[in-house]
Amino acid sequence: MAAATITPAIANNTSGARSKQKKAKPKRSWTGWMFVGPFMVVFLAMVGAPIIYAIYLSLFKEQLVGGNQFVGFENYLTLFSDDQFWDGFGRVVRIFIIQVPIMLGLGLLAALAIDSNRLRGRGTFRITLFLPYAVPGVVAVLIWGFIYGDQFGLSASFNDFVGSHVLKPLSSSWMTWSIGNILTWSFMGYNMLIMYSGLKTIPTELYEAAEIDGASRFQEAWYIKIPAIKGQILISFMFSIIGTFQLFNEPNLLKPLASNVITSYYTPNLYAYNLSMNGNQYNYSATVAIAMGVITAIIAYATQARSQKQEGN
Repeated sequence: MAAATITPAIANNTSGARSKQKKAKPKRSWTGWMFVGPFMVVFLAMVGAPIIYAIYLSLFKEQLVGGNQFVGFENYLTLFSDDQFWDGFGRVVRIFIIQVPIMLGLGLLAALAIDSNRLRGRGTFRITLFLPYAVPGVVAVLIWGFIYGDQFGLSASFNDFVGSHVLKPLSSSWMTWSIGNILTWSFMGYNMLIMYSGLKTIPTELYEAAEIDGASRFQEAWYIKIPAIKGQILISFMFSIIGTFQLFNEPNLLKPLASNVITSYYTPNLYAYNLSMNGNQYNYSATVAIAMGVITAIIAYATQARSQKQEGN
């Protein structure tokens, strides 16, 4: 009988505890949002809103009759057959193919040289290579514009000295190399520093094991150092993709010195700028900007996905 009377009490206590557990819900903590909130507000205001507005503009077109009207994706269809856009796009692709491998290769060699412990004055050498990155982009182009000037600059002085028009940095056949040289001068030290920071994280035990096995300095660099900093090289490559496809300052500032060579559509970004500022074609300018953003994002994503797939294999 005692057991019979106790059992309902236990059951009641158990059911009461379960009901309390159901009622007691964990309190939501807003601490994380207090840290993330300010960034999200700034991001949405400074990045998200302009992108949304640019997409909105690209869906309209200024008509001779009726004013600004909604046309859907007509601007994008027009862009696909725009020879000026594709001419500028092909030019930045050529600059990317020629300049980026040279810049990253030189940056990698410089990082390996500094990390080898055989270079005297490594600190001075590192600062010297990084210093051009600290120079504002506009100032850097103005400096090189004076060097390239074949009427008043260093190139003109050299041509006068040799008595022949040897240097022609602002000619149509040299312009791609001239712009690529400015980009390499400005950003090689930045990429060198990214790779060098990766080299400093490699455990010294790997070098000791390689030395015991009789590996040379070249073999250490090829089989240990370079594979260990693939992530840093990929980051530099991704930044180079984005930077090259956003090329604007260099051709825009060199245009007064070579107006016959650098056209208003020399690069897609320069094309979008001139459409908006000089042609009052804001809707089509937004279309060019959105298209370049999408193309750049696709190329960068494909590069990263391919790299991760190779690491997985």
